Amino acid sequence: MPAQENPAPPVPGAALVLNAAAIERILRRIAHELIEGNPDLARLALVGIPSRGVEMARRIAAYVAEFAGRPVETGVIDVSMHRDDLGIRPRMALVEPSRLPEGLETRTLVLVDDVLYSGRTCRAAMDALSSFGRPACIQYAVLIDRGHRELPIRADYVGKNLPTAPGERVFVRLQATDGQPDAVWISRAAEDAEKGDKKP
Repeated sequence: MPAQENPAPPVPGAALVLNAAAIERILRRIAHELIEGNPDLARLALVGIPSRGVEMARRIAAYVAEFAGRPVETGVIDVSMHRDDLGIRPRMALVEPSRLPEGLETRTLVLVDDVLYSGRTCRAAMDALSSFGRPACIQYAVLIDRGHRELPIRADYVGKNLPTAPGERVFVRLQATDGQPDAVWISRAAEDAEKGDKKP
Protein backbone atom coordinates (compact mmCIF):
# COMPACT_ATOMS: atom_id res chain seq x y z
CA MET A 1 0.00 0.00 0.00
CA PRO A 2 1.16 3.58 -0.60
CA ALA A 3 3.63 4.69 2.06
CA GLN A 4 4.33 8.09 0.51
CA GLU A 5 3.39 9.75 -2.74
CA ASN A 6 6.90 10.59 -3.93
CA PRO A 7 9.49 8.15 -2.55
CA ALA A 8 13.21 8.86 -2.86
CA PRO A 9 14.84 7.54 -6.05
CA PRO A 10 17.11 4.46 -5.78
CA VAL A 11 19.92 6.26 -7.63
CA PRO A 12 20.46 9.96 -8.36
CA GLY A 13 18.60 11.15 -11.43
CA ALA A 14 16.20 8.21 -11.66
CA ALA A 15 12.75 9.14 -12.94
CA LEU A 16 9.63 7.85 -11.21
CA VAL A 17 7.46 5.75 -13.54
CA LEU A 18 4.91 4.24 -11.13
CA ASN A 19 4.16 5.07 -7.52
CA ALA A 20 2.54 2.75 -4.99
CA ALA A 21 -1.02 3.69 -5.92
CA ALA A 22 -0.36 3.07 -9.62
CA ILE A 23 1.24 -0.32 -8.90
CA GLU A 24 -1.76 -1.31 -6.78
CA ARG A 25 -4.14 -0.37 -9.60
CA ILE A 26 -2.11 -2.48 -12.03
CA LEU A 27 -2.13 -5.53 -9.76
CA ARG A 28 -5.90 -5.21 -9.34
CA ARG A 29 -6.34 -4.96 -13.13
CA ILE A 30 -4.18 -8.03 -13.73
CA ALA A 31 -6.30 -9.91 -11.20
CA HIS A 32 -9.45 -9.01 -13.15
CA GLU A 33 -7.79 -10.10 -16.40
CA LEU A 34 -6.77 -13.42 -14.85
CA ILE A 35 -10.36 -14.06 -13.78
CA GLU A 36 -11.64 -13.24 -17.27
CA GLY A 37 -9.02 -15.42 -18.95
CA ASN A 38 -9.36 -18.41 -16.63
CA PRO A 39 -12.98 -19.46 -16.03
CA ASP A 40 -11.92 -22.47 -13.92
CA LEU A 41 -10.12 -20.79 -11.04
CA ALA A 42 -9.80 -24.10 -9.21
CA ARG A 43 -7.05 -25.01 -11.69
CA LEU A 44 -5.23 -21.67 -11.42
CA ALA A 45 -2.05 -21.09 -9.43
CA LEU A 46 0.21 -18.04 -9.42
CA VAL A 47 3.91 -18.91 -9.28
CA GLY A 48 6.30 -16.09 -8.44
CA ILE A 49 9.88 -15.75 -9.68
CA PRO A 50 12.02 -14.59 -6.72
CA SER A 51 12.20 -12.21 -5.31
CA ARG A 52 9.67 -9.54 -6.25
CA GLY A 53 7.61 -11.87 -8.41
CA VAL A 54 6.77 -13.90 -5.32
CA GLU A 55 5.33 -10.86 -3.54
CA MET A 56 3.46 -9.78 -6.66
CA ALA A 57 1.95 -13.27 -7.05
CA ARG A 58 0.78 -13.17 -3.44
CA ARG A 59 -0.88 -9.78 -3.89
CA ILE A 60 -2.52 -10.64 -7.21
CA ALA A 61 -3.83 -13.89 -5.75
CA ALA A 62 -5.34 -11.95 -2.85
CA TYR A 63 -7.16 -9.69 -5.31
CA VAL A 64 -8.39 -12.66 -7.35
CA ALA A 65 -9.78 -14.16 -4.14
CA GLU A 66 -11.41 -10.85 -3.24
CA PHE A 67 -12.99 -10.33 -6.65
CA ALA A 68 -13.96 -13.93 -7.43
CA GLY A 69 -14.81 -15.08 -3.93
CA ARG A 70 -12.48 -18.08 -3.90
CA PRO A 71 -8.84 -18.58 -2.90
CA VAL A 72 -6.10 -19.09 -5.47
CA GLU A 73 -2.92 -21.03 -4.72
CA THR A 74 0.47 -19.41 -4.99
CA GLY A 75 3.93 -20.88 -5.36
CA VAL A 76 7.59 -20.15 -6.03
CA ILE A 77 9.93 -21.30 -8.80
CA ASP A 78 13.70 -21.03 -8.34
CA VAL A 79 15.37 -20.17 -11.66
CA SER A 80 18.92 -19.65 -10.41
CA MET A 81 20.35 -22.91 -11.76
CA HIS A 82 18.42 -22.88 -15.02
CA ARG A 83 19.75 -19.66 -16.50
CA ASP A 84 21.84 -19.74 -19.66
CA ASP A 85 24.05 -16.84 -18.56
CA LEU A 86 25.47 -18.13 -15.27
CA GLY A 87 29.02 -17.64 -16.49
CA ILE A 88 28.61 -13.96 -17.39
CA ARG A 89 25.93 -12.75 -14.98
CA PRO A 90 26.95 -11.59 -11.48
CA ARG A 91 26.04 -14.13 -8.82
CA MET A 92 22.38 -13.78 -7.92
CA ALA A 93 21.21 -13.21 -4.37
CA LEU A 94 19.90 -16.13 -2.36
CA VAL A 95 16.51 -17.17 -3.69
CA GLU A 96 13.59 -19.04 -2.23
CA PRO A 97 13.29 -22.79 -2.78
CA SER A 98 10.71 -23.88 -5.33
CA ARG A 99 7.23 -24.56 -3.98
CA LEU A 100 4.58 -25.69 -6.46
CA PRO A 101 0.98 -26.90 -6.17
CA GLU A 102 0.01 -30.54 -6.43
CA GLY A 103 -1.22 -32.05 -9.68
CA LEU A 104 0.72 -29.90 -12.14
CA GLU A 105 -0.66 -31.82 -15.13
CA THR A 106 -4.13 -30.37 -14.47
CA ARG A 107 -3.01 -26.87 -13.53
CA THR A 108 -2.77 -23.51 -15.27
CA LEU A 109 0.34 -21.90 -13.81
CA VAL A 110 0.82 -18.16 -14.14
CA LEU A 111 4.46 -17.18 -13.84
CA VAL A 112 4.74 -13.76 -12.20
CA ASP A 113 7.76 -11.45 -12.43
CA ASP A 114 8.51 -7.77 -12.04
CA VAL A 115 10.35 -6.91 -15.29
CA LEU A 116 10.33 -8.61 -18.69
CA TYR A 117 13.45 -7.76 -20.68
CA SER A 118 15.29 -10.28 -22.85
CA GLY A 119 13.00 -13.19 -21.93
CA ARG A 120 15.78 -15.32 -20.44
CA THR A 121 14.35 -15.31 -16.92
CA CYS A 122 11.01 -16.56 -18.22
CA ARG A 123 12.68 -19.33 -20.21
CA ALA A 124 14.69 -20.34 -17.14
CA ALA A 125 11.46 -20.49 -15.14
CA MET A 126 9.83 -22.76 -17.72
CA ASP A 127 12.92 -24.98 -17.76
CA ALA A 128 12.77 -25.18 -13.98
CA LEU A 129 9.07 -26.07 -14.07
CA SER A 130 9.79 -28.93 -16.47
CA SER A 131 11.88 -30.63 -13.80
CA PHE A 132 8.78 -30.88 -11.58
CA GLY A 133 6.27 -31.97 -14.19
CA ARG A 134 4.23 -30.76 -17.13
CA PRO A 135 1.56 -28.16 -16.31
CA ALA A 136 -1.57 -28.18 -18.45
CA CYS A 137 -0.92 -24.53 -19.35
CA ILE A 138 1.66 -21.84 -18.53
CA GLN A 139 0.84 -18.14 -18.66
CA TYR A 140 3.04 -15.16 -17.88
CA ALA A 141 2.29 -11.93 -16.00
CA VAL A 142 4.71 -9.02 -15.53
CA LEU A 143 4.53 -5.61 -13.96
CA ILE A 144 6.81 -3.98 -16.57
CA ASP A 145 7.62 -4.98 -20.16
CA ARG A 146 10.64 -2.90 -21.14
CA GLY A 147 11.20 -4.45 -24.57
CA HIS A 148 14.50 -5.65 -26.11
CA ARG A 149 13.52 -9.30 -26.33
CA GLU A 150 16.25 -11.80 -27.20
CA LEU A 151 13.92 -14.82 -27.19
CA PRO A 152 10.44 -15.30 -28.74
CA ILE A 153 8.64 -14.78 -25.43
CA ARG A 154 5.80 -12.41 -24.57
CA ALA A 155 3.68 -11.85 -21.49
CA ASP A 156 -0.03 -12.68 -21.39
CA TYR A 157 -0.66 -10.00 -18.78
CA VAL A 158 1.35 -6.74 -18.77
CA GLY A 159 1.03 -4.03 -16.18
CA LYS A 160 2.83 -1.35 -18.20
CA ASN A 161 4.76 -1.33 -21.47
CA LEU A 162 7.78 0.88 -20.85
CA PRO A 163 9.92 1.72 -23.90
CA THR A 164 13.57 1.80 -22.87
CA ALA A 165 17.03 2.15 -24.37
CA PRO A 166 19.44 -0.75 -23.85
CA GLY A 167 21.63 1.31 -21.50
CA GLU A 168 18.77 2.32 -19.23
CA ARG A 169 17.91 0.47 -16.04
CA VAL A 170 14.50 -0.25 -14.56
CA PHE A 171 14.24 -0.39 -10.77
CA VAL A 172 11.26 -2.03 -9.08
CA ARG A 173 10.91 -1.50 -5.35
CA LEU A 174 8.33 -3.22 -3.15
CA GLN A 175 7.90 -2.54 0.54
CA ALA A 176 7.70 -6.24 1.40
CA THR A 177 10.92 -7.24 -0.39
CA ASP A 178 13.02 -4.08 -0.35
CA GLY A 179 11.88 -2.19 2.73
CA GLN A 180 11.14 0.79 0.48
CA PRO A 181 7.85 2.26 -0.75
CA ASP A 182 6.38 0.52 -3.79
CA ALA A 183 7.66 2.26 -6.91
CA VAL A 184 9.11 1.76 -10.38
CA TRP A 185 11.97 3.95 -11.57
CA ILE A 186 14.02 4.31 -14.74
CA SER A 187 17.59 5.55 -14.86
CA ARG A 188 20.08 6.19 -17.63
CA ALA A 189 23.00 5.74 -15.22
CA ALA A 190 23.77 2.11 -15.97
CA GLU A 191 26.84 2.13 -13.75
CA ASP A 192 24.67 2.97 -10.74
CA ALA A 193 22.26 0.07 -11.22
CA GLU A 194 22.01 -2.60 -8.57
CA LYS A 195 22.38 -6.31 -9.25
CA GLY A 196 19.21 -7.99 -10.40
CA ASP A 197 17.27 -4.88 -11.39
CA LYS A 198 17.83 -5.21 -15.12
CA LYS A 199 16.12 -8.52 -15.84
CA PRO A 200 17.96 -10.28 -18.69
